Amino acid sequence: MTPDQHNEAAARLLTAEETGQQCGLLSLAYPGMTLEDAYAVQKALVAQKLAQGRKKIGWKIGLTSRAMQQALNITTPDSGVLLDDMAFDSGSTVPAGRFIQPRVEAEIAFVMKAPLAGADCTRENVIAATDYVAPSLEILDTRILRADPNTGQARVITDTISDNAANAGIVMGEARHAIDAQDLRWVGAIVTRDGTVEETGLGAGVLNDPVTSVLWLARRMAEYGQQIEAGDIVLSGSFIRPIECPPGSEITADFGPFGQVAISFA
Repeated sequence: MTPDQHNEAAARLLTAEETGQQCGLLSLAYPGMTLEDAYAVQKALVAQKLAQGRKKIGWKIGLTSRAMQQALNITTPDSGVLLDDMAFDSGSTVPAGRFIQPRVEAEIAFVMKAPLAGADCTRENVIAATDYVAPSLEILDTRILRADPNTGQARVITDTISDNAANAGIVMGEARHAIDAQDLRWVGAIVTRDGTVEETGLGAGVLNDPVTSVLWLARRMAEYGQQIEAGDIVLSGSFIRPIECPPGSEITADFGPFGQVAISFA
């Protein structure tokens, strides 16, 4: 893809978000699209949003579970950018029509107190740079059709990455914990929709340790001349499958001693 095509694809995604009408698969519109192209489209999309006055507040990491990687036939996570208009308070209600096909995932969020980057970044560096960890929910949405209506072809990884890794919102719990206060592999959540348990999981589902996920991001960003900044929120990846959230859904994630998070959809 050319730089003009990257900008063109980003504009299609932005229009889809603003109108609530999904666009077709980019992987079909641009045959041969690579992962590098997908991240270039994502970068162009974020640039267009920043130009509208939005501000970056952090990063999300996706496809960290073995099951999701196998489903998409990949062996690496992906990442996207968190923006200020994506943040919702725990217990609040998402306005009707805000998203197209919202889903939620339970995650452990890292809030950073120091910059983090570099190909030689270590686990100890991640721990030292983390201010605190907290329970969170990520709201996913897709501005791209899940499957092409004519061919039946499903979205692939380049579609998802282009679409800012399907990120749409973040809900942070009020609890804060020192990163070394407990083994994050054993931090889990019971997630309910309308009072019914839909999913449960443990932090170990995220690359065996959410710290490893943040380490992956720091190293990957070094390849692009980027870094995690002090104050950034980093969503380390989901340890449950995505839960569909049709209008009227009430979601609660009970992380036990780690805290609680809730969000409703009007």
